[in-house]
Amino acid sequence: MSTITTASFPKNNPSFVLQKIDEITFEERPIPVAGPGQVVVNIRATGICGSDVHYWRHGRIGHFICDGPMVLGHESAGIVASVGEGVTTLKIGDRVALEPGVPCRMCEMCKHGKYNLCPDMAFAATPPYDGTLCNYYKHAADYCYKLPDNVSLEEGALIEPLSVGIHASRRGEIKLGDRVFVFGAGPVGLLTAAAAKAAGAAHVTIADISESRVKFAKSYIADEVVHLTNKPPKDQDTNVFAKEEADRIIRATGIQPADVVFDCTGVEVCVQMSVFLAKNNGKVVLVGMGPSVQSISVADVSAREVDVRGVMRYCNTYPTAVEMLANGKVDLKSLVTHRYKFEDSLKAFEHVRAGLEGTIKVVILNDQE
Repeated sequence: MSTITTASFPKNNPSFVLQKIDEITFEERPIPVAGPGQVVVNIRATGICGSDVHYWRHGRIGHFICDGPMVLGHESAGIVASVGEGVTTLKIGDRVALEPGVPCRMCEMCKHGKYNLCPDMAFAATPPYDGTLCNYYKHAADYCYKLPDNVSLEEGALIEPLSVGIHASRRGEIKLGDRVFVFGAGPVGLLTAAAAKAAGAAHVTIADISESRVKFAKSYIADEVVHLTNKPPKDQDTNVFAKEEADRIIRATGIQPADVVFDCTGVEVCVQMSVFLAKNNGKVVLVGMGPSVQSISVADVSAREVDVRGVMRYCNTYPTAVEMLANGKVDLKSLVTHRYKFEDSLKAFEHVRAGLEGTIKVVILNDQE
């Protein structure tokens, strides 16, 4: 049973802390002090990611294990409250989106511009680093991005999942006229589709098991949608089912095999179907995080030269995302279906965990200064 402490809600730096599996409390934490090159941000909006809920329910994601108290949250935006020595790009009062991962800046990956692969990445709400669901959060100034006047703090918080979509689209090397298939009509799937469209994709199909999400995807960005209703028989190899289901989808919709297939679910059968829905010499981009070990048809990958590519968060995407928002190239506002006050954070997490129909994105708003 989940527990939360609300009797005396703190007034200075309340933080939403995962104590252990299924136990979250509000804790009064010290207000951080900005060091050289840092700022302290008054967090005003935070989107809930599936990874946050996964840590709450399971205490780990892959090899990242939460074995001590950890503040949750990493999709955030807020207002600069203090500025450390040497910071010239930001000032108190600036509205900023926080890129939640700060790399070492010194390793080979960082120097090659692929800092998302930095082995010493300090990423918010990834053990052992605290997240952003608090009143005041200290962060590297160069990983805080000023928001234009026409971009809200709520939209600023959703630059994080948009960045996943932008990076995935880049990993797929989307080009003008490409046909794209996306598994998953949650926020990341929708924003991957939106990024692909912005990069030049001519036709995007989105598939999901949720009827409400499929309907939303059609109204939001998709040219074609597929409501996935069939399940693999227990006595059948899932790769066999995946091939049959992929063929059925192509027959039912009339779509052609895709130049790029994005799996934004992590579900094994969707990963398997991705291989069969990709054209010869096409690409499969694995965006979602599922079981660590999965099976795919290696014979099909080899014989048709299908490239299978991984995605690790994002890098060098925030400036692009800010420009897309400022110029109206992507719509983040309509993704937010539910909003909760900061003091109701547990209710917000329970909402996401329940997977209620009609839910796309849940955001926690904080009006405390």
